[in-house]
Amino acid sequence: MAQDYPLMPHATAAWLVDNTALTFTQIAEFCGLHVLEVQAIADETAQAKHIPRDPLRAGDLDQVELDRAQADPGYRLKLKKGPEQQRRTKGPRYTPVSKRQDKPDGIAWIVKNHPEITDGQISRIIGTTKTTITAIRDKSHWNMANITPKDPVTLGLCSQRELDALVAAAAKKAGIEKVDATFEHDRDELLETLKKEREAAARAARDALDAAEGDA
Repeated sequence: MAQDYPLMPHATAAWLVDNTALTFTQIAEFCGLHVLEVQAIADETAQAKHIPRDPLRAGDLDQVELDRAQADPGYRLKLKKGPEQQRRTKGPRYTPVSKRQDKPDGIAWIVKNHPEITDGQISRIIGTTKTTITAIRDKSHWNMANITPKDPVTLGLCSQRELDALVAAAAKKAGIEKVDATFEHDRDELLETLKKEREAAARAARDALDAAEGDA
Protein backbone atom coordinates (compact mmCIF):
# COMPACT_ATOMS: atom_id res chain seq x y z
CA MET A 1 0.00 0.00 0.00
CA ALA A 2 1.42 3.37 -0.98
CA GLN A 3 2.33 5.72 1.86
CA ASP A 4 0.59 9.08 2.18
CA TYR A 5 2.56 12.30 2.55
CA PRO A 6 1.84 15.82 3.86
CA LEU A 7 0.12 18.20 1.47
CA MET A 8 3.06 20.63 1.56
CA PRO A 9 6.11 18.35 1.92
CA HIS A 10 8.90 20.94 1.55
CA ALA A 11 7.28 23.38 3.97
CA THR A 12 6.65 20.55 6.44
CA ALA A 13 10.26 19.39 6.12
CA ALA A 14 11.46 22.92 6.83
CA TRP A 15 9.46 23.00 10.08
CA LEU A 16 10.68 19.57 11.18
CA VAL A 17 14.30 20.53 10.50
CA ASP A 18 13.96 23.69 12.62
CA ASN A 19 11.85 22.33 15.46
CA THR A 20 12.67 18.66 16.04
CA ALA A 21 15.57 16.28 16.58
CA LEU A 22 14.46 13.97 13.78
CA THR A 23 17.11 12.64 11.40
CA PHE A 24 17.16 13.83 7.80
CA THR A 25 16.20 10.31 6.74
CA GLN A 26 13.13 10.32 8.99
CA ILE A 27 12.05 13.70 7.66
CA ALA A 28 12.66 12.67 4.05
CA GLU A 29 10.63 9.47 4.43
CA PHE A 30 7.75 11.25 6.14
CA CYS A 31 7.61 14.05 3.56
CA GLY A 32 8.28 11.93 0.48
CA LEU A 33 11.48 13.80 -0.37
CA HIS A 34 15.04 12.83 -1.18
CA VAL A 35 17.33 13.03 1.83
CA LEU A 36 19.54 15.48 -0.10
CA GLU A 37 16.56 17.81 -0.46
CA VAL A 38 16.17 17.80 3.31
CA GLN A 39 19.91 18.41 3.67
CA ALA A 40 19.62 21.40 1.34
CA ILE A 41 16.72 22.80 3.37
CA ALA A 42 18.76 22.42 6.57
CA ASP A 43 21.83 24.04 4.99
CA GLU A 44 19.67 26.79 3.46
CA THR A 45 21.07 25.96 0.02
CA ALA A 46 17.75 24.88 -1.50
CA GLN A 47 16.71 26.76 -4.64
CA ALA A 48 13.37 27.77 -3.11
CA LYS A 49 12.73 29.09 0.38
CA HIS A 50 9.66 27.60 2.04
CA ILE A 51 7.62 29.02 4.90
CA PRO A 52 7.69 26.27 7.57
CA ARG A 53 4.39 24.44 8.02
CA ASP A 54 3.68 22.96 11.46
CA PRO A 55 2.44 19.38 10.90
CA LEU A 56 1.05 19.26 14.46
CA ARG A 57 -1.25 22.22 13.90
CA ALA A 58 -2.09 20.99 10.41
CA GLY A 59 -3.20 17.64 11.81
CA ASP A 60 -0.54 15.62 9.96
CA LEU A 61 1.07 14.47 13.21
CA ASP A 62 0.32 14.29 16.91
CA GLN A 63 2.85 14.91 19.69
CA VAL A 64 2.94 11.27 20.78
CA GLU A 65 3.98 10.13 17.30
CA LEU A 66 6.58 12.88 17.05
CA ASP A 67 8.08 12.09 20.47
CA ARG A 68 8.27 8.40 19.58
CA ALA A 69 10.20 9.18 16.39
CA GLN A 70 12.59 11.57 18.12
CA ALA A 71 13.38 8.90 20.72
CA ASP A 72 14.10 6.26 18.07
CA PRO A 73 16.09 7.32 14.94
CA GLY A 74 15.00 4.11 13.22
CA TYR A 75 11.28 4.82 13.69
CA ARG A 76 9.27 5.87 10.62
CA LEU A 77 6.71 8.59 11.20
CA LYS A 78 3.18 7.86 10.08
CA LEU A 79 0.88 10.52 8.68
CA LYS A 80 -2.21 11.09 10.80
CA LYS A 81 -5.30 10.84 8.64
CA GLY A 82 -8.25 13.05 9.45
CA PRO A 83 -11.37 14.61 7.93
CA GLU A 84 -9.45 17.82 7.28
CA GLN A 85 -7.43 16.10 4.57
CA GLN A 86 -9.57 16.42 1.47
CA ARG A 87 -8.81 15.93 -2.18
CA ARG A 88 -8.01 19.16 -3.97
CA THR A 89 -10.23 19.98 -6.89
CA LYS A 90 -8.60 23.23 -8.00
CA GLY A 91 -5.12 24.65 -8.23
CA PRO A 92 -1.85 23.34 -9.70
CA ARG A 93 -1.75 19.90 -11.29
CA TYR A 94 -1.38 17.10 -8.74
CA THR A 95 1.16 14.42 -9.58
CA PRO A 96 1.16 11.08 -7.73
CA VAL A 97 4.14 10.66 -5.41
CA SER A 98 5.33 7.67 -7.43
CA LYS A 99 5.82 9.92 -10.45
CA ARG A 100 7.29 13.01 -8.78
CA GLN A 101 10.83 11.72 -9.22
CA ASP A 102 10.18 11.66 -12.99
CA LYS A 103 9.34 15.36 -13.18
CA PRO A 104 12.94 16.59 -13.68
CA ASP A 105 13.37 14.16 -16.60
CA GLY A 106 10.14 15.41 -18.20
CA ILE A 107 11.13 19.04 -17.69
CA ALA A 108 14.57 18.40 -19.20
CA TRP A 109 12.94 16.83 -22.28
CA ILE A 110 10.70 19.85 -22.87
CA VAL A 111 13.54 22.31 -22.30
CA LYS A 112 15.74 20.40 -24.75
CA ASN A 113 13.20 19.77 -27.49
CA HIS A 114 10.92 22.81 -27.18
CA PRO A 115 12.90 25.80 -25.88
CA GLU A 116 10.08 28.08 -27.04
CA ILE A 117 7.86 26.80 -24.21
CA THR A 118 8.00 29.17 -21.24
CA ASP A 119 8.69 28.21 -17.65
CA GLY A 120 5.12 29.16 -16.72
CA GLN A 121 3.71 26.81 -19.35
CA ILE A 122 5.97 23.96 -18.22
CA SER A 123 5.00 24.62 -14.62
CA ARG A 124 1.31 24.22 -15.42
CA ILE A 125 1.56 21.08 -17.53
CA ILE A 126 4.07 19.22 -15.33
CA GLY A 127 2.93 20.59 -11.97
CA THR A 128 6.24 21.93 -10.74
CA THR A 129 7.85 25.21 -9.70
CA LYS A 130 9.56 27.78 -11.91
CA THR A 131 12.58 27.54 -9.60
CA THR A 132 13.02 23.87 -10.44
CA ILE A 133 12.66 24.56 -14.17
CA THR A 134 15.23 27.37 -14.02
CA ALA A 135 17.66 25.11 -12.17
CA ILE A 136 17.32 22.47 -14.92
CA ARG A 137 17.67 25.08 -17.68
CA ASP A 138 20.94 26.44 -16.27
CA LYS A 139 22.05 22.98 -15.10
CA SER A 140 22.32 24.00 -11.44
CA HIS A 141 19.76 21.47 -10.18
CA TRP A 142 21.05 19.54 -7.17
CA ASN A 143 20.46 16.20 -8.93
CA MET A 144 21.50 17.30 -12.44
CA ALA A 145 23.94 14.39 -12.89
CA ASN A 146 21.06 11.92 -12.67
CA ILE A 147 18.52 13.79 -14.82
CA THR A 148 17.88 12.25 -18.25
CA PRO A 149 15.49 13.96 -20.71
CA LYS A 150 12.43 11.75 -21.17
CA ASP A 151 9.14 12.37 -22.95
CA PRO A 152 6.66 13.55 -20.27
CA VAL A 153 3.87 11.70 -22.07
CA THR A 154 5.76 8.42 -21.77
CA LEU A 155 6.40 9.18 -18.11
CA GLY A 156 2.67 9.71 -17.55
CA LEU A 157 3.08 13.34 -16.46
CA CYS A 158 0.70 14.67 -19.13
CA SER A 159 -1.27 13.49 -22.16
CA GLN A 160 -0.12 13.69 -25.78
CA ARG A 161 -3.02 16.03 -26.54
CA GLU A 162 -1.98 18.40 -23.75
CA LEU A 163 1.62 18.41 -24.91
CA ASP A 164 0.68 18.96 -28.57
CA ALA A 165 -1.59 21.85 -27.64
CA LEU A 166 1.15 23.40 -25.51
CA VAL A 167 3.75 23.08 -28.27
CA ALA A 168 1.38 24.64 -30.81
CA ALA A 169 0.47 27.52 -28.49
CA ALA A 170 4.10 28.21 -27.60
CA ALA A 171 5.17 28.09 -31.26
CA LYS A 172 2.43 30.51 -32.25
CA LYS A 173 3.32 32.93 -29.46
CA ALA A 174 7.00 32.73 -30.37
CA GLY A 175 6.22 33.32 -34.06
CA ILE A 176 7.50 29.92 -35.10
CA GLU A 177 5.69 28.52 -38.14
CA LYS A 178 5.54 24.76 -38.09
CA VAL A 179 4.68 23.32 -41.51
CA ASP A 180 3.38 19.79 -41.70
CA ALA A 181 6.00 17.65 -43.49
CA THR A 182 3.41 15.72 -45.49
CA PHE A 183 1.79 18.92 -46.74
CA GLU A 184 5.21 20.35 -47.64
CA HIS A 185 6.03 17.24 -49.69
CA ASP A 186 2.67 17.27 -51.49
CA ARG A 187 3.04 20.97 -52.32
CA ASP A 188 6.51 20.49 -53.80
CA GLU A 189 5.28 17.53 -55.83
CA LEU A 190 2.35 19.56 -57.18
CA LEU A 191 4.60 22.47 -58.14
CA GLU A 192 6.96 20.12 -59.97
CA THR A 193 4.03 18.58 -61.87
CA LEU A 194 2.73 22.01 -62.90
CA LYS A 195 6.20 23.02 -64.02
CA LYS A 196 6.50 19.94 -66.24
CA GLU A 197 3.03 20.58 -67.71
CA ARG A 198 3.96 24.18 -68.57
CA GLU A 199 7.22 23.05 -70.21
CA ALA A 200 5.35 20.39 -72.20
CA ALA A 201 2.75 22.95 -73.35
CA ALA A 202 5.52 25.34 -74.38
CA ARG A 203 7.26 22.64 -76.42
CA ALA A 204 3.99 21.69 -78.11
CA ALA A 205 3.37 25.32 -79.02
CA ARG A 206 6.86 25.67 -80.51
CA ASP A 207 6.45 22.44 -82.46
CA ALA A 208 3.10 23.64 -83.85
CA LEU A 209 4.62 26.98 -84.83
CA ASP A 210 7.56 25.30 -86.54
CA ALA A 211 5.20 23.00 -88.44
CA ALA A 212 3.06 25.94 -89.57
CA GLU A 213 6.12 27.81 -90.83
CA GLY A 214 7.30 24.71 -92.69
CA ASP A 215 3.99 24.41 -94.56
CA ALA A 216 4.02 28.07 -95.58
